[in-house]
Amino acid sequence: MAEVTPTSSRKSEHIRINLYENVQSQLTSGLERYQFVHQALPDLNLDAIDLTLSIFNKKMQAPILISSMTGGTPEAAKINQILASAAQTMGIAMGLGSQRAAIESPALASTFKVRQYAPDIVLFANLGAIQLNYGYTVDHCQQAVDMVEADALILHLNSLQEAIQPEGNTHFEGLLKKIEAVCKTLPVPVIAKEVGWGISAECAKQLASAGVAAIDVAGAGGTSWSQVEKYRAQDEMLVRVAEAFRDWGIPTAESIRLVKQSAPDLLIIASGGLRDGIDIAKCIALGAQLGGMAGPFLKTASKDLEETIIKIQEIKLELQACMFAAGIPDLARLNQAQLINRHQIQADPK
Repeated sequence: MAEVTPTSSRKSEHIRINLYENVQSQLTSGLERYQFVHQALPDLNLDAIDLTLSIFNKKMQAPILISSMTGGTPEAAKINQILASAAQTMGIAMGLGSQRAAIESPALASTFKVRQYAPDIVLFANLGAIQLNYGYTVDHCQQAVDMVEADALILHLNSLQEAIQPEGNTHFEGLLKKIEAVCKTLPVPVIAKEVGWGISAECAKQLASAGVAAIDVAGAGGTSWSQVEKYRAQDEMLVRVAEAFRDWGIPTAESIRLVKQSAPDLLIIASGGLRDGIDIAKCIALGAQLGGMAGPFLKTASKDLEETIIKIQEIKLELQACMFAAGIPDLARLNQAQLINRHQIQADPK
């Protein structure tokens, strides 16, 4: 039986809260402001729309990422197995939840080990960047990568969540230098990822200079982790503090734009409030290469594999149909597509 640690216990709470409580940000992703120009006569065949791409020297069948969610508990092990099997079937990427629980207790490593279910997918290991200021080293990062045979390592940034957690790690001073050391030493690419409040232009420049290979903007508009922590809080003051941050963050669409402008050479992953394939298409047109979702997949994976595969098929068809209706044949062309800003249309007196 897997050992229950404070970290794994917290992960169980996170799964329950995300499934059964309202943890939606009061902000929107900003993607609703944009739309594609409809082409009534696209000179294309729907079946010929090309969604394939290569990330970190591995081919994917669609630019869809199952965003990092969980691990460290028996329930999480089952969820990760279903997510990985679905990703393998559909040829998409997957990120694992924070592996800190398995570093603390090696008996929990099995809850993250999904390679046997997904030998060919792009797979991301995951640790909290802040742990580098609390005793973690490059060796711990390598341990996380080796544990799951990952193609890259996510270092997630969750300063606000840590500030609200009673057990939070809040010493962020000097962290950038340690991220840089990991980037220079680790043999796989490093991805810097927010957890739902977005990456600013200044932060993107800092991370690019530190040597990260990609940024997952994880903007505001989806799950609010301050809301998640509100439901965990035992202290009424912490409940009120968490609630005050429900509309905090940089909306996803704006964060993509900021990162693209300040770090144009980095691979951009878009997540934070994406709900369908059209949202993924919009993110790619704004400058991202992948679109990530967590909540929709957590709900299906908590049921079964078939529902999860159907959900991915649905998102893929939405993306493909969007590109078809906009006259866009492939992802390279989508990345250059022009979007209409609905607010500007409504404001135009003409």
